[in-house]
Amino acid sequence: MTRKEQALMLHKSGFNCAQSVACSFCNVMGADPQQVFKVAEPLGFGMGNMGTCGAVSAMALVTGMKMSDGNMDHPQTKRECYKMMQKLTEEFTKKNSSIVCSEIKGVHTGQVLRSCDGCIEDAVELLDKYLLGIEE
Repeated sequence: MTRKEQALMLHKSGFNCAQSVACSFCNVMGADPQQVFKVAEPLGFGMGNMGTCGAVSAMALVTGMKMSDGNMDHPQTKRECYKMMQKLTEEFTKKNSSIVCSEIKGVHTGQVLRSCDGCIEDAVELLDKYLLGIEE
């Protein structure tokens, strides 16, 4: 099963979009799935108010799990994390025209730009490509 297939399976089983993306990377990040599930929960549905897409927010969580040095006394990796998120959000926007849930869902325009499953697939694909160096 590919990571995209796993993320979609998690979504179909009741995980929100952020949980689906973030939890599909737990095995490669060495992260506790239950802890990641809890942390990602409020990020779904565009942080609960159709703001930043949950799949995009999950890209930030996964980026931190991979790139942060975890040095709480003298953090040194913020710039690298920010740079990666700039790239990921830029690429997500190229694919979907927005990173805002309400815009992607066409709440005000009636024009849906992408399904939640599509956003999940895109987020996983972008993380694989830019964060892990894995291309399909």
